[in-house]
Amino acid sequence: MPNEMFLIIAAYAVALSGLLFFTAQPLLGILQQEGYEGGATVKWFFRRGNVLRRRYSLLALCLVLVTALLSLCFSFAGAEIAHLVAAVGYLGICVLYIYSFREATKVPFRYTHRAIRLSVCVCILLAALLFGVMTGLYFAAEAVGTPVAHALLRPVPLSLIPLLFPFLIFAANAVMKLYEIPANKRYCRRAQTLLRESSCVKVGITGSFGKTSVKHFAAQILEDKFRVLATPASFNTPLGIARCVAKIGLDCDVFLAEMGARNTGDITELCDMVCPDYAIVTGVCAQHLETFGSLDAIKREKGVLARRAKTVVLGATCAEMAKEGALLEGRDFGAENIVLTTEGSTFDLIVGGQRLAVSTRVMGRHAAEDIALAAALAYSLGMTAEEIAARIPMIRPVAHRLEKLERGGLFILDDSYNANLLGVQSAVETLRLFDGKKYVVTPGMVELGELEERENAALGASLVGLDAVILVGETLVLAVRNGYLEAGGDDSKLRVVPTLKRAQEILAAELRAGDCVLFLNDLPDKYA
Repeated sequence: MPNEMFLIIAAYAVALSGLLFFTAQPLLGILQQEGYEGGATVKWFFRRGNVLRRRYSLLALCLVLVTALLSLCFSFAGAEIAHLVAAVGYLGICVLYIYSFREATKVPFRYTHRAIRLSVCVCILLAALLFGVMTGLYFAAEAVGTPVAHALLRPVPLSLIPLLFPFLIFAANAVMKLYEIPANKRYCRRAQTLLRESSCVKVGITGSFGKTSVKHFAAQILEDKFRVLATPASFNTPLGIARCVAKIGLDCDVFLAEMGARNTGDITELCDMVCPDYAIVTGVCAQHLETFGSLDAIKREKGVLARRAKTVVLGATCAEMAKEGALLEGRDFGAENIVLTTEGSTFDLIVGGQRLAVSTRVMGRHAAEDIALAAALAYSLGMTAEEIAARIPMIRPVAHRLEKLERGGLFILDDSYNANLLGVQSAVETLRLFDGKKYVVTPGMVELGELEERENAALGASLVGLDAVILVGETLVLAVRNGYLEAGGDDSKLRVVPTLKRAQEILAAELRAGDCVLFLNDLPDKYA
């Protein structure tokens, strides 16, 4: 191979790797959401009906057709001219693809330090693959020797590279884990040392649902008497907690650590780091059944926190985790006589052997139950029932957890963070309180494993009687649709749309002042 051709191929490989990186970025975003678990990402990508896989297949087909057509049409001008024109076509299709699906992911790929390192590795592997393939194709074309072979054989096979994205990203992730895993362990050990040396009271909060809400409610009640630090947003992994400790420090009286779990052993790892004195287990349902495999496995995993803490507050579905001194919802505390309104709710708070009438701006029946869990923790930490009750009206709603918004006379219930069937029923119950037309927009519920179809059918059944039901996407909506129709739903009020943007266009055209729309379990980008 002439040196000049070697340099041209190398330049093409580098330039094309950068272009293809942005084309592959949605899949990198999925990997990021999956906690950089390559196996889970590949499994998701190859699940039946995956939309992103279809898009990459369509991209590869378009690239093959365009490069083949342009190469043939310009082969009379010589192989190099044909290649240049085909490259322009290749560039145009990729740019069009990136532009067309720039809003397809709901959670954008975040360029964290780890993500940047992974991105560089992906680009290097792409460049190496492209260089190797283009070099091999050059020699193959030289061996055949015809102008058409030079025009077609060299550029067209490169059009199939998008089909290799999952394998390239999996390989890059595997390579980077050789660095990331030891580095993360050192980072977490430093946080663990700080936590063990701190004199603050450490509280672990876990459960299949309500973790973030209970954490925020507890922080707002406790801050009247204590200096409180709570892990931000949904930071509920060892790295998330370590990042919080490293960034903010532990200058507090009470540290509230949300603890998430998707696999057996996750809670043990978090307990080893935090060493919780107190624990709240909000409840257990089929959420994350896809990764745990059974409801019993979920209960065992959540029960680790109950066994490790000295004082435990348990939701109503966690009775089997009770031990001596545990506070159990329904026996030692609770929310009774709940009256829902479009402004929040009123209920009787039971805590410390007392019953107090309270009100809150937070929407939904489950919010009152979550507040009761937070109140039980506050009582265990020394606050009186009266002090707790006085704080409840001041509690602020948590973003995207049945958060009520008003826009130009329209009401929006944003329950878009996540969904389980209990939360769905509570959200729909709240929606029915409004006077105007009632709309719901949902893609269905995710990560329910073998129960996914049954639970989504139950979701569909709960929507019967609403003025409009808009189902978004392709992955889960069939079960929701079937459940809705089998329960007697009106087919004329049901619409299935491919994207959230299309649903918003329908709402913009139809909603009027006084109407209410519930966004139920927003479309995560890995289900786009």
